[in-house]
Amino acid sequence: MASHKPTDKRLWWLLGVAAAVSVLWLLFTLWLIGASLEADERATVWALVGERLLLVCLTWGAGMGVIAWGLKRWFEHWITPSVQLAEEAQVLLRTDVVRELRPKGNTETKELAKLFNQLVAQREELRHQMQAKVRAAAHDIEQEKSRLAALMSELTQSVVVCNLDGRILLYNQRARMQFRALSPTPQLAGGAELIGLGRSIYAVFDRKLVAHALESVQQRLQRGAAQPTAQFVTSTRAGQLLRVQMTPVRSAPADDAGADASGFSPSQLAQPLRLAGFVLMLDNITREFEAEAVRERLVLGLTEGSRAALANMRAAVEMLDYPDLEPALRERFLTVVRDEVQALSARVQRSSSEAAAVFQSRWPLEDMLGSDLLSAAGRRIEETLGIALNQSEADPNLWLRIESFSIMQALLFLAARLRDEFAIRHFSLRLRPSSQGADKAELDLIWSGATLSTETVMSWEIDPMRIGAEASALSVREVVDRHGGAFWLERDRASNQAWFRFLLPTAAAQEQLDGANFVRSDSRPEFYDFDLFRVSPRSQALDDVRLADLSFTVFDTETTGLNPAEGDEIIQIGAVRVLNGKLLRHECIDQLVDPRREIPPASIPIHGISPDMVLGQPDIFAVLPAFHAFAYDTVLVAHNAAFDMRFLQLKEQPSGLVFDHPVLDTLLLSAVVHPGQDTHRLEAIAERFGVTVIGRHTALGDAIVTAEIFVRLLPLLAEKGIHTLGQARAAAQQTFYARIKY
Repeated sequence: MASHKPTDKRLWWLLGVAAAVSVLWLLFTLWLIGASLEADERATVWALVGERLLLVCLTWGAGMGVIAWGLKRWFEHWITPSVQLAEEAQVLLRTDVVRELRPKGNTETKELAKLFNQLVAQREELRHQMQAKVRAAAHDIEQEKSRLAALMSELTQSVVVCNLDGRILLYNQRARMQFRALSPTPQLAGGAELIGLGRSIYAVFDRKLVAHALESVQQRLQRGAAQPTAQFVTSTRAGQLLRVQMTPVRSAPADDAGADASGFSPSQLAQPLRLAGFVLMLDNITREFEAEAVRERLVLGLTEGSRAALANMRAAVEMLDYPDLEPALRERFLTVVRDEVQALSARVQRSSSEAAAVFQSRWPLEDMLGSDLLSAAGRRIEETLGIALNQSEADPNLWLRIESFSIMQALLFLAARLRDEFAIRHFSLRLRPSSQGADKAELDLIWSGATLSTETVMSWEIDPMRIGAEASALSVREVVDRHGGAFWLERDRASNQAWFRFLLPTAAAQEQLDGANFVRSDSRPEFYDFDLFRVSPRSQALDDVRLADLSFTVFDTETTGLNPAEGDEIIQIGAVRVLNGKLLRHECIDQLVDPRREIPPASIPIHGISPDMVLGQPDIFAVLPAFHAFAYDTVLVAHNAAFDMRFLQLKEQPSGLVFDHPVLDTLLLSAVVHPGQDTHRLEAIAERFGVTVIGRHTALGDAIVTAEIFVRLLPLLAEKGIHTLGQARAAAQQTFYARIKY
């Protein structure tokens, strides 16, 4: 399929013109002969010609065949080599590919190819000279960059730098390892579906939390703080608990003359400070939090458990003071003392050993807008428990000083107990100032129907919180005590409503700024790529977005065969990302897949995957969610994409995933920029672009080759006036190869 070459349309036009001219010339000749003959002579000639008309047509057809053969040979010798030379020369002109053009065709075309090769050699010599000068001039900058890279790699904290769209611009290795731990499928994507250049940080953090932190930073900037920071604690979708510290990235002032010793001119210093992005420093405090709870539980168990032993020993010692105590009874009391001392010693030893293994930390309380807490808690109750939440009410100006994660865990735990034990299916949340003091607020979890006994409420209050398979070392009482608050049950008989009430500390109200000024949404857009600080387009439809502003997931699959509709399955999937015209090799997926069927022996020499290699690997329904998350918010790119997409689309219904990503095909795009080439096979395109083919017929190897080809195709598409995704897709659909279906 890929080696078929469509015939040049100009050849068909020339043949058509030649056929028309020959027919007209024959008719004119016959008319001229007829005009010079008498009527009886004309009749005789027509009679003779009419009997041999088939011979005339055959002779004309043979002549046209000779003309067609001659034209085709002429095209192959004069026209086609020139077209191919022009296309290959365009590659050398518009990309950084360096290769020698092969002379072919007529003598003049061969000479042109030699001249092109000489010009390319001269250009490369000049380029090398310029690069040497640039390297010399940029030596100091490279040193600074190396120091930054070394500093980032040695930091014990995870550091992520984002632009105002929440797109990741920079991250260190520690952050990559931490995001791998946060991934629900670390063995498949290794966290690459969460962190990567150009990816959104909101795949991990709630947008409102970041907006609130940015508002706090902006307020501190406006008050003249030299180093404004903000801090919040949040939980991830995987259930991890993160402490996040945010610092701003300020935009550079506009260039101006007259700078002073500080490096800025008076007019620059007078400009208002603006944010260009933000830096997040992350600490996973899940274990610290659990260790704190364990420590407190150990202290409580030690004191409560020792109280009874001490009482027993005190009573025994008092009895031993009697001088007339019988020897047998004295021995019994001594035994009690020895047993209690031994038990107390063992308890202290056990508690000491456990406490020594616990890392102690204090839980940070953060300022949070009350309505944000209700929104986040309501969303989590609905998603986790499948419970309908009625309209919640909150004072819009009420701020709390809380640890939001533990409060939401307590609300979720209580709602789950009510659902499971009393079949309560509808809840609402309410937050308002408390009458017990200006520094307190009342948070209510409200339901209608069943009432609870005091014993039940007390039991729920001290039980460790468990929601489904999730378990916490804390109880509701411990959460409330941590906030210095209170917890109780109330009931309104008139409305047949009951509610759990939390008494929580409030915080000083903070000025509300327009979050849209700082957190931008719906944007479209190795570790160093600061060009992403430029705001990506938001208002354009996807087809109108420039290719340079999009992120791409380039992928390939290896399969058991070529017929997905007849049961062939994916056995390997590989993918890499392309951003800002750069191949991000470190952000990739390379996963074998158990097809749950036999791998035909004839296909094994092609892809090199044997049955024992896929044995024990995850099946396609375990791999597809990770790949889907990896490709989120990107354009899919593949070579001969119709084949790979057919395999994915057949799995949409059973997997519940929809691969509705825009798709680009390097096979079609190659035919767009180089319509005169004999073939558009992957190897041929790679040779044309000077791409080294390594790992051919492995999913990741083919994906990397395809990505390198795609990067080189982008400037050639722009040269043809194809700048947007819609233009690229429309142009691809006009090619010959777009007719192929699977």
